Amino acid sequence: MTRTAPRNSASPDRRALASPQEVADYLGVPVPTLYQWKYRGIGPQVHKVGKHLRYRWTEVDAWLDRNVDLAA
Repeated sequence: MTRTAPRNSASPDRRALASPQEVADYLGVPVPTLYQWKYRGIGPQVHKVGKHLRYRWTEVDAWLDRNVDLAA
């Protein structure tokens, strides 16, 4: 499995869209958690591409910035 680039990376090999597995690995949560967040409307914005779910890295980073727990 390939690893995603770190946040805010200007790396040219970082794709604009990510699979649920890539986002789950990046956030350190299980894929079913992403699906639950989607169902509840509380996770990063997700897009359907054909029959596949994809995330935009910019939206994942923006969501993370809004929802980071500063007390941790």
